[in-house]
Amino acid sequence: MKPVYKLEHTVIRFAGDSGDGIQVIGQQLAQAFALQCNDVCSLADFPAEIRAPEGSVGGVSSIQIHAGATSVYTAGDRCHLLVAMNAAALKLSLPLLVQGGTIIANIAGFSEKNLRLAGYSSNPLYDGSLQAFTVHALDISGMTISALAEYKSKLAASDIERAKNFFVLGIIYWMYHRPIEQTAEWIRKEFAAVPELVHANIEALLSGWEYAVNTELLPVRYHINPVPLPVGRYCNITGNLGIALGLMSASSKARLPLFFAGYPITPASTILQTFALWQKYGANVMQAEDEIAAISAALGAAFGGCLAATATSGPGMSLITEALGLAVMAELPLVIIDVQRSGPSTGMPTKTEQADLFQALYGRHGEAPLVVLAPASVEDCYNIVFEAARLAVKYMLPVIVLSDAYLAHSIRAWRIPEDSELPEIEVPWALRDSENTSFQPYAHNSQTLARAWAIPGMQGLEHRIGGLEKMPAGAVSYDASNHAHMVQIRAAKLERIAQDIPEVELWGDVQEAMLVISWGSTFGAVRAAVEALSKQGERIAHVHLRYLSPLPRNLYSLAAACKHSVVVELNSGQLAHVLRGVLRSSAFSITKVTGQSFTIEEIAVRLREILSLC
Repeated sequence: MKPVYKLEHTVIRFAGDSGDGIQVIGQQLAQAFALQCNDVCSLADFPAEIRAPEGSVGGVSSIQIHAGATSVYTAGDRCHLLVAMNAAALKLSLPLLVQGGTIIANIAGFSEKNLRLAGYSSNPLYDGSLQAFTVHALDISGMTISALAEYKSKLAASDIERAKNFFVLGIIYWMYHRPIEQTAEWIRKEFAAVPELVHANIEALLSGWEYAVNTELLPVRYHINPVPLPVGRYCNITGNLGIALGLMSASSKARLPLFFAGYPITPASTILQTFALWQKYGANVMQAEDEIAAISAALGAAFGGCLAATATSGPGMSLITEALGLAVMAELPLVIIDVQRSGPSTGMPTKTEQADLFQALYGRHGEAPLVVLAPASVEDCYNIVFEAARLAVKYMLPVIVLSDAYLAHSIRAWRIPEDSELPEIEVPWALRDSENTSFQPYAHNSQTLARAWAIPGMQGLEHRIGGLEKMPAGAVSYDASNHAHMVQIRAAKLERIAQDIPEVELWGDVQEAMLVISWGSTFGAVRAAVEALSKQGERIAHVHLRYLSPLPRNLYSLAAACKHSVVVELNSGQLAHVLRGVLRSSAFSITKVTGQSFTIEEIAVRLREILSLC
């Protein structure tokens, strides 16, 4: 019996060619940890090309899984175990492995050709360059082919060799005391159309487990205790899945049909793909010919009485700005999701960034204010999209949600909320006046400043709609004073919304402290860094902004009370620029524009530098 060591947390990284099934086994491992009640966060990273050159560094696909016996905030700065399926995967991921960490390498991926493509002059598995690590060089491809010898007459050689991802997953499941049945069941469903593939992949998974049991190369196993979790039903979600679920829940709570229109664009495409699978659950889905058509169709659906939404990324946001102005002028509820990526233009479409903030806040002609929200985590994607729908319907205006590629592809365990935990969404329907007075479509509610929602076909509620300025009665107006009045009404809506959103939560004591301000997907890394510095005696506090327009009403007093403030974001300092003007105070800025998310360590280092200057 091999000894079992208990761990508080572990970080595991799989890396290989984009055709090696790396993302599949990473997602399966994340689910295996979640099913054992560990807190889990994972991050996928893959090339922009559909099939990048095999064996090249640019073609490496990877996924990192962080599992813990306590709460985990990120997918981990560095991994403890690296599974490298070829030389390029090792080359790219080795800097992310902790000193003394473990490497499991597939010998077949270190041929002379692969070594040359990765830029190695000698084989690192045997030249002594990996002495700082524990290296297990295994013929994973060869062992997989041997284990599946009976399938040579039934399956193509490529299908057999490709099962090596499940062979290595079986090894990892043994190492970390994870059950394999849930993955076997997934294989049965995923490959149900080809029974031979079902049997072969399950056989590879079991063979990997058996190899780990019997080999002397793997002397120990690891166990991570479960996290005490609130009672409820849980599932693994990505940020994009959370967005889709949030829209479906909002549709139910508002008692409105859901209409989603989109055009495929990385990294937002899986939202459209998800809704395409959910049409049987009542989602009305349209794949448009481009982003302009998508938002125009969604706006038309909003006019027709639907909870309407679209999702895109930076280039698509640039295309839809005219239609956004129309949505503001027509005062129709619309949810727009921008899953940000590295830009400008095509940029690095599979890499993350937070550089669309200026576009969301200001990227329209005329005075066209709207609400801008940003989820803090994968599970918060659900909450923030539900909130976006609530605000859009209640105040009759478009709402932009700024997610990003990091959240889109990360996986977290999420407690499914009960229906009773979600608030009802009240719809400001227009009602016919019993006294038969003329309907005024652009008259505004005294509390919310929302106009009544009158949909086509309702007798007595006929009205004009479009991009031209209107009088309250609905007539087209070129009157200067009326235009000024409507501009003021649209701006005042955001002031009313500022009273309807929660105050920002403060972590720590802001008095005489440095206040760290973050937004979007930076939450986990920033909070972990701030907590670490606080434990070391630094006077430091943290607020994370989920509401970017309007800003939380207590942010102003918090900023005034602190000694200094610093803004952390994945761009060149966009929110810092905004806050310097709004708060009328200086703010330090920590930025990053490499297409990669922040690590906890690099934020902590930068914060220490700033603290030393203050």
